[in-house]
Amino acid sequence: MICALASALCYGTASVLQAIAARAAVRPESGAGVDPALLLRAVRQWRYVAGLALDGMGFVLQIVALRSLPIYAVGAALAASLAVTAVVAARLLAVRLNATEWTAVATVCAGLGMLGLASGVEGDRPGPDWLPWAMPAAALGVLLLGAVGGRLPTRPRSLALGLGAGFGFGVVEVSVRLVDDVSPGALVRNPAAYGLLLGGGAAFLLLTSALQKGSVTTATAGMVLGETVGPALVGVVWLGDGTRAGLGWLAVTGFAVAVAGSLALARFGEAPEAEGGGAPDRP
Repeated sequence: MICALASALCYGTASVLQAIAARAAVRPESGAGVDPALLLRAVRQWRYVAGLALDGMGFVLQIVALRSLPIYAVGAALAASLAVTAVVAARLLAVRLNATEWTAVATVCAGLGMLGLASGVEGDRPGPDWLPWAMPAAALGVLLLGAVGGRLPTRPRSLALGLGAGFGFGVVEVSVRLVDDVSPGALVRNPAAYGLLLGGGAAFLLLTSALQKGSVTTATAGMVLGETVGPALVGVVWLGDGTRAGLGWLAVTGFAVAVAGSLALARFGEAPEAEGGGAPDRP
């Protein structure tokens, strides 16, 4: 759980840096859909590169956490990176948190505390034979969703791209659990490894595109839902994730409380316009 929370700290801080870079990289002639060139322009800025470095640290910590905790616990902790983003934005970007939002931060912490008490060890089931093959297929589905969602009107476009990014990050979470042998030969033969790469790349592309225009709050809320609920169900149903004896109710409550608190803080994916924009990273 310490690794999961440290990962959330990395992701949440990266959000503020990448928020400014994503909006600053937008050109007046840019479309509102999925724009691979936007990502290329963003990586030329030091803030985006620094955010990527923090993302890398967070990803390593996420992998460690996924090797010890159920997916639902790690997913809720990562969604809680929005609480980190809110606090960092309040300090570095002079964004004011009202009493309701500070309550949401406390709610996230309370939910994570309940999850920490109730979570068991990671499940020991390998899952059905088709599950590793479903990972690259799901990642391709994320790209398809992005292609279709990028053509929608503003509000549904933000939701579609945010959900797509969340699904992509969810593919990464599940794929990490399905990659047991990290030797080069085993990785080449494991379809889940390709799902991990495709899912992560697709998620970053859709998220960066979602953040350039439209409702960042809507996109962030969609991302939080996409990366928490689905992977948690996969872990419980097929991978054997469970809770400590008699504490299933506490885990469910903690998960719901942590995700609800994160959704209440979704607007903190957006930095002030005066600062160059706002965009959440993957929590």
